[in-house]
Formats: sequence, C-alpha cells, structure tokens
Amino acid sequence: MDVLLCFYRRLHRLKVTAKEAIVVLTVWCFIHGTRPEKGGAHINGYHAGPTGFRWFTYDELKKATRNFSEEIGRGSGGIVYKAVLSDCRVAAVKRLNEANQGENEFLAEVSTIGNLNHMNLIDMWGYCAEGKHRLLIYEFMEHGSLAENLSSPTELDWSKRFEIVLGSARGLAYLHEECLEWVLHCDVKPQNILLDSTYQPKVADFGLSKVLKRKGLNNSSFSRIRGTRGYMAPEWVYNMPITSKVDVYSYGIVLLELVTGRSPTGGGLANIEGGDENESKRLTSWVRERKRTEVPTRTWIKEIVDPRLTGEYDIRMVEVLVALALQCVEEDRDARPTMSQAVEMLLRYGDEDEDEMIAA
Repeated sequence: MDVLLCFYRRLHRLKVTAKEAIVVLTVWCFIHGTRPEKGGAHINGYHAGPTGFRWFTYDELKKATRNFSEEIGRGSGGIVYKAVLSDCRVAAVKRLNEANQGENEFLAEVSTIGNLNHMNLIDMWGYCAEGKHRLLIYEFMEHGSLAENLSSPTELDWSKRFEIVLGSARGLAYLHEECLEWVLHCDVKPQNILLDSTYQPKVADFGLSKVLKRKGLNNSSFSRIRGTRGYMAPEWVYNMPITSKVDVYSYGIVLLELVTGRSPTGGGLANIEGGDENESKRLTSWVRERKRTEVPTRTWIKEIVDPRLTGEYDIRMVEVLVALALQCVEEDRDARPTMSQAVEMLLRYGDEDEDEMIAA
C-alpha cells in the first residue's frame, strides 16, 4: 500500500489523469511483477536472492544514495549512507570495505543474519553482492545513534536512558544466548546503538565475520575484529580466548558513558587521574574512586552524573547502573555477568521501582 501511495503521489505531481495513471500503474505492476531474477525467487514483486532478502543491483543503490553522497556513519567495517529506495522507503546502506570474501561465503553469512529476529536488533532489508561490491541495506533510524544523542545539547532524560540500557542488553543477550548461532558483536559502542522514532534502541553492525559455532575459540579466529579504542576488553590486548564477555565489557563502558556523559575516547577525561592508563581504565578507575571514598554520603553520585541533566535523575537508578557497569568491566572476565544476567538485574530494578510507585 505504501508503495502504491508513493507511486500515485509521483504521478499526481506530474499532472497525470486518472485513466493515464491506471494504464501506467498496470504497466508498472507488470514489469515489476515479472522482473527476471538472479538465483532467487520473486517476493511481492521484489528481486529475492537465495538468502531470502531482496537482492539489489549496485546501480540501484548508487541511484538510491545519490551516488553515495549522504554519509550518516562510518566504522571499521565500512561507511553508511542514507538512501531512498524505489518504493520510497528511507534506508541505510552500508558499503562494506573491500574484502577477499567470495560471494558464496558472503551470501551464507547474510542468510545467517537473516535468521536473527529481535526487536532490539536492526532489521536488514537486503544486500548487494556484485563484482567486488558488498553492501547491506538496513532500516533507517530516525533519531540516529546513541553517540549523536549523547553529544547533543538536548540530552536524553533518565527514563529514555534506562530504556536504552535495557533494550541494548536484551539485544545482546539474544545474540549471545537465544539464537541458533553464537554471534559476537565485538564492537559494542554508542555509535552502534541506534534509536528509532520512539527512542527504542536497536543494536547495529553485528553479524558478518562474527557468526561462529558454539565452541572454544582463540584470538586467531578474530584477527581482524578488535573493536574500538576505549571500549575494548583486556582479552584483545593479552591475546586471551575471545568469548561473549568481550561484549559485556564494552557494554559496561557504554553504561558508564550514559551515566557520566564522558566518552572514554573524548576530551572529557582530560582531567581524570590516571593519565598513564588506557581510556576505559581511566574512566572506570575514576568512577570507582569517587564511589569508594564517598559512599556514606552519596555525594559521589552528583560528582559523576552527566551535568547536562541538571539534577533531574533517579539516584537509585544511578546506583543500579553504576553497580552493573562496574561488574561488566571487571578485568577478570569470569567476574563479569552474562548479558542475560544484566537484563535480569535491570528488570529487578524496574519492577521494584514500579512497586514503589504503586505503593505511593
């Protein structure tokens, strides 16, 4: 229906009569309903590849992105562009960096990602595997990334921050424990947590080259996946076996950033003690020190909380988030919770808070 409405509006702008519109629409439906395929079947007139997703040509995406002119994000895996598809849907197109990966291997991994389905994971709509080009097409998130919102003067209030914390944990718990394959994100950071029109979080940039069977792994399996400076777990540095606990560590750093408003890689840490430590350790050491020295009076909370919130926050919520964050960033990975345990801890807080509101 949205496609037909969009098509009608285009015809209306061209001042096409009703009879002419019917003729044009009939021809359009015939053409798009009988479009030749490439190794896949038709689904609602779309070109469906062997993965079950829509298969896009490179020229289609080049046109949809206006020659890749509007960049909306970038990371180690590639650059993301805003696009308007032929059916008028707004999308995000990720152009992957050139790799030695063959088409069959790429399609197999795309198919695996297609089996992942969770409200807190970004939805993938299609892909392009044409020559050396490898592109992924995702739903577009109206409110951008968590990183953009944290750096904006119009800060997120505490209720939104808690929902982002909980939703992100749920998405990661699904990847780690609830899907058939063992999926490690390996690059959890605010840039990879996207917010929809209601500020519900969706974890993005997961999947490719990180989908593995549930078995013991060593660092050699992840030679090209090391995350982002400031959010990386110690296992990467010390060449230890890589498990889901590397994502837990990164999630803990994101929690501290949400609470304090300080990025582990930004200028906000310039005056924090421990300049010889790496970024994440400086942030965690600073929070631990403030909490340790001023626990009886709770003044540490006021010292570490993002000042842009001007005192409008729930003190008990801060305590819960900080406690969880510090558990997640323990040097000993065995001391860190799993993501499902993190979800349980957050839900307990939410239930207790709701009970108090009812009693009041």
